[in-house]
Amino acid sequence: MQLRAEEISDIIKKQISSYDKTVEVMETGTVLTVGDGIARVYGLSGCMAGELLEFPGNLMGMALNLEEDNVGVALFGEDRGIREGDTVKRTGRIFDVPVGPALVGRVVDALGNPVDGKGPIDSKERRRVELKAPGIMKRQPVKEPMQTGLKAIDSMIPIGRGQRELIIGDRQTGKTAVAVDTIINQRGQNMFCVYVAIGQKQSTVAQVVDKLKAFGAMEYTTVVTATASDMAPLQMIAPYSGCAMAEYFRDNGQHALIIYDDLSKQAVAYRQLSLLLRRPPGREAFPGDVFYLHSRLLERAAKMAEEWVALPKATEPNRKTLPPGTHIHAGEEGKKEASEEAKKKGEGYEAKKLPDSGGSLTALPVIETQAGDVSAYIPTNVISITDGQIFLDPDLFYSGVRPAINVGISVSRVGGNAQIKAMKSISGTLRLDLAQYRAMAAFAQFAADLDKATQQQLHRGQRLVEILKQGQYVPMSVEEQVLTIYAASNGFVDAYPVSAVLRYERELIAFVKASHPQVLEFIRTKKQIDADTKTVLTAALEDFKKTFNPDTKE
Repeated sequence: MQLRAEEISDIIKKQISSYDKTVEVMETGTVLTVGDGIARVYGLSGCMAGELLEFPGNLMGMALNLEEDNVGVALFGEDRGIREGDTVKRTGRIFDVPVGPALVGRVVDALGNPVDGKGPIDSKERRRVELKAPGIMKRQPVKEPMQTGLKAIDSMIPIGRGQRELIIGDRQTGKTAVAVDTIINQRGQNMFCVYVAIGQKQSTVAQVVDKLKAFGAMEYTTVVTATASDMAPLQMIAPYSGCAMAEYFRDNGQHALIIYDDLSKQAVAYRQLSLLLRRPPGREAFPGDVFYLHSRLLERAAKMAEEWVALPKATEPNRKTLPPGTHIHAGEEGKKEASEEAKKKGEGYEAKKLPDSGGSLTALPVIETQAGDVSAYIPTNVISITDGQIFLDPDLFYSGVRPAINVGISVSRVGGNAQIKAMKSISGTLRLDLAQYRAMAAFAQFAADLDKATQQQLHRGQRLVEILKQGQYVPMSVEEQVLTIYAASNGFVDAYPVSAVLRYERELIAFVKASHPQVLEFIRTKKQIDADTKTVLTAALEDFKKTFNPDTKE
């Protein structure tokens, strides 16, 4: 065999050229103890809080406790295959999930993996589950209605886009029903929905997904599930994963609604993790930061301020391609300031809104109470964070008032700002009338003789309670709600027995749609009850009065 000098020199040159290549360094640690979904790892001195760590068998974990001599890790899966002395690798990646339109219509777990059998999710973007909430200057006041389709809520406890409204009540009082009806009512409203199921039975989640499919709501909904059979770390992280998916739409100038069902179970899962990590327990054995657990999650719900820029008329506004030094005007005054700047620049300029601004994320957290105790630790914590609460009363539920909303305790801290003028004008006294009726009804049980005014109040109150009843999965448009509440508030149903009120409502809506469609059109377009609307509304109700027979059996 003959050696050729040029071959040898080529080989030597290649070796010399690759001599200074850096070696890939991977920090690894060793499992000290493992059990109950928690591992303690020694040797990861550079580990970050919330970092993903890789265990044998592709099992992932998240660093929660960074202590002097070890790292406490929550495992996202079964720990049976992990042994003391196993090697743990750092990934250098803070826990994130896939986000974007690819997740719409899918059912995923807390890690963003599909569980609906429809194949992998083709998402090009990922987002960290723990992000800082937008600051004060990036927000604008909540003033745009977010219709739930439920008469009792839209009239008395209105919710606006960007609001956080708590749904609270005992188990089996219709909390999930209110949430699902709200999702169904978002059809055609340019709203993306995320339903996060925490600690529920798999059969319950399957039923919810089935109902959403049946009403065509899965076309704009993502379901994130961490069921009762899942590990505590997955139940703890699921709301943050769902929030990251919903924030994608908020930060792209679109509107999103997220439902956390329910945060009581998340708090219990977090308590379990904290106790296993040897964190000091506080009230009811919850850790001291359980308030922060929920506040940093719910603060991410916001109505983002619109942002305006002065640009040449032909250009399309895009944040990534704005010329250097472009001034972005934000908030209420932003449009005026951008218009003034455009005038100064000349005729070829105008104020343009950045398309990825002005989005919103509305949150409906659910909390389960024990025997109606709203003063317990977790309920009071979440009540203090949110912008109001809808309290569902078991006594009302079992007496047939559904949705079983207790008007006395329920409140919306945004109030009439989140209502159209038509609804605001007819529902002004409704809440007070109902509260007075409840107090009067309780008193009337013990009174033999009642004066005429009290009898009239009880008479009207019974019909108002009846008209606010609503079946499940039948959300109503705002104009239909205004029509029926106007009829009840103005005495058009006083002459009929209580048993005929719901039939009156059904037949009235059908009659108006067929014979007086301009009534609903006026309410829909004008959004207020002016003199013209009032005239056609009253005329339609008087016409219907002539045709309605209260004695007809269903």
